[in-house]
Amino acid sequence: MQEDEGLNVTIAPARGERSARKLDNSSWETIDWKEAEKQTSRLQRKISKARKDGDTNRVKQLQHLLTVSFYPRAMAVRRVSQDNKGKHTPGVDGVLWTTSEQKYEAVLDLNKGRYRAQPLRRVYIPKKSGKLRPLSIPTMYDRAMQALYAMALDPVQEATADPNSYGFRIGRCCQDACEEIFKCTSRKNQNPWVLDADIRGCFDNISHQWLLDNVSMDKQVLKEFLKAGYVFEGGLFPTENGTPQGGVISPILANIALNGMEKLVKEKVSKKACLTRYADDLVVTAPTKELVEESKEVLAPFLAERGLEYSEEKTRIVHITDGFDFLGWNFRKIRGKMIIQPSKESVKSLKEKLHKAILETGIAMNQDDLIWRLNPIILGWGSYHRTTCAKIIFHDIDHYVVQSLIKWAKKRHPTKGLKWQHERYWRRIGKRKWVFATEKYHLLVLADLPIRRHVKVRSFENPYLNPGYFKDRRKHTMRLCKNQATSRTGCQGLSGLRGNTHGHVLRRGRRGDPLPLFNKKYVKEGTTS
Repeated sequence: MQEDEGLNVTIAPARGERSARKLDNSSWETIDWKEAEKQTSRLQRKISKARKDGDTNRVKQLQHLLTVSFYPRAMAVRRVSQDNKGKHTPGVDGVLWTTSEQKYEAVLDLNKGRYRAQPLRRVYIPKKSGKLRPLSIPTMYDRAMQALYAMALDPVQEATADPNSYGFRIGRCCQDACEEIFKCTSRKNQNPWVLDADIRGCFDNISHQWLLDNVSMDKQVLKEFLKAGYVFEGGLFPTENGTPQGGVISPILANIALNGMEKLVKEKVSKKACLTRYADDLVVTAPTKELVEESKEVLAPFLAERGLEYSEEKTRIVHITDGFDFLGWNFRKIRGKMIIQPSKESVKSLKEKLHKAILETGIAMNQDDLIWRLNPIILGWGSYHRTTCAKIIFHDIDHYVVQSLIKWAKKRHPTKGLKWQHERYWRRIGKRKWVFATEKYHLLVLADLPIRRHVKVRSFENPYLNPGYFKDRRKHTMRLCKNQATSRTGCQGLSGLRGNTHGHVLRRGRRGDPLPLFNKKYVKEGTTS
């Protein structure tokens, strides 16, 4: 056993303090990951089909087979020790899996014997409202167990999910929810009344008893996940309600608890009413105010049964002409047309982030480092909002960035004039004179990002039963990205950071928009990650 003095983290080969077993010819490097994914997907497909057919006994048998098989256990260990961003964050035991031997030993030890979960390490992170959000961090072994059972539970969740639930689901994203709301409200006099609802502390208040009675998985393991307790400032506290935010399986449990809301509204209120949900945020649209109020009353006992309730300060009933905010966008009908654009809070948050990056922490940076820091912020925000009516706001953000950079240059050279600063930090590219650039990099221009309508995922498609459909969507996105990379538009504007498309499928126009600053010729290596 080794200890990292700087991080106070114990690097251990397995759960507990056992020394690693001598491995024969098998090792972490010899695992066939393509075969592992193939075998795991095959079992998940069978589980989802059995649940759709209503064969609960077969579901249990297949879930047990998945959780004891070697390949799914290897996939679970790889997810928590190699793929996840939190792979360097230990739990209460301070154990991390860093070497191949430790990871392979963890695969062999995973789900062996009677499972006992260790307490969670509790930390608090700030929310936009200024309040603190509790985040519970399991140990590596508990994370791997959650990832393993999540692979067995998610196919069940997908088979029973609401058609228009888009949070924490494979192949679905915020843009799908945006398009669904647009579809339900865009026509003349179509569903003009809106219930913009938020569930108070959803992850923290879900009833444990309801989950134990209704979730299709090993009850003893589920109880260990839910009743593990948490450690904060040296004290051990019990968990009586809720699923830990930070746990791998928590989003799946929350989705299972909230599934059925859309069907309830359709059956008991009106078939014309539409419910769109992303995690614990939901929107109900209906033709009259009375139907929206009835929807709110119908859903209240549904939530109460699960230990949940509305957040009254965030739940309101509005007319579509007054507008409402959802997932960082503002939805509003103006003169009969549905306009979706970035919300004021989203724009304000971006400007605060840019101000901090340029005029606070960026004052001491050289120009290359500042561009390297700003490009991911600009590109990530633009890629999220590019499917809405955001062109004017994009121009406004660009203007704000230029003004902030002028202040940045003045602070660095208070005795120099604007002309000198312009010649030092700005270059002429094409017809533009104010391009913040160096010999290596240049700052991306948000207004050059083309507006592309998002193609909504088909609501009833199951990624386990019809993986080809979701594979074709990904191929379409990658093909469009490649085509734009070889044209004047450039790939970076479509794919966002690190080549991640976030599940977007964008509808290509007849003509590509001229984007000189997203041109592959000008975007040098390093402007985006």
